[in-house]
Amino acid sequence: MGAPRNGAPEGSTVVLDGAVFRLEQDRLHARSRGYQSGSKRLGQPRSVTPTVEQVLTLKRAAKPRPNALDSVYRIEPLLAGLALLISLPLLLSACVVIVLLGRRSPLVRHTRVGWRGEKLPLLKLRTMWEPRQPWGPVFAIENVSNSVPVDKSDGDKRVTSRFAAFCRRFSIDELPQLYHVLRGQMSLVGPRPITREELEEHYGDSAGQVLELRPGLTGLWQMKGRNRLSYAQRLRLDVWFATHPSPGLYLRILWRTIPAVLRGSDAY
Repeated sequence: MGAPRNGAPEGSTVVLDGAVFRLEQDRLHARSRGYQSGSKRLGQPRSVTPTVEQVLTLKRAAKPRPNALDSVYRIEPLLAGLALLISLPLLLSACVVIVLLGRRSPLVRHTRVGWRGEKLPLLKLRTMWEPRQPWGPVFAIENVSNSVPVDKSDGDKRVTSRFAAFCRRFSIDELPQLYHVLRGQMSLVGPRPITREELEEHYGDSAGQVLELRPGLTGLWQMKGRNRLSYAQRLRLDVWFATHPSPGLYLRILWRTIPAVLRGSDAY
């Protein structure tokens, strides 16, 4: 008879090797079924990423969590009201020109996902219309398509008017969104307002983090290159800001956005 191994009875090597083999088989089988290693014995399923609908439902039902920008949010309505008063002559002039060129209401409404998953009826100046289209309602805000082009690095082909392109280049079309800041629905600085489809297709696990902050008129993406950035780059900047908010960063973004908008650089 052969000498025993480590003082174990003869033949235990076969039993031990067989147990190790079975354990490895169990681990591989557990991984193939989507479980963590060893979780089959403990009955622990793998973590499941919640759907966008679940994230939105939880955000709407949960109590708002404190964040680093709460102190800023309290004074933003005052700042937004002041900015609206200053920009009112420009806004009214743009509305008159858009009515004459587009023959429709100068204001349009897009549906976006707002703070904590609430529905946000986002206001903008109309910048898309067909040349010589017939007259339509002028005093009714029109609901328009919520589709967002993923890549706008070459400009948006739907914009056919030079005046509309001018408004988009200098962000005049976004002045009505100061109304949302005044109501506490948006912030001057924050992640971009996004659609439900964008959340489902691109944000994944980051959806909940982005919805913790109010969507902003400007953000890191405005400071880092605006429409020159790819969609993936804009998304990463929004997620980073959502996970690293601070009043200091807020003020830096706001300060650096002003010359970027006045130059009209990298905006289409």
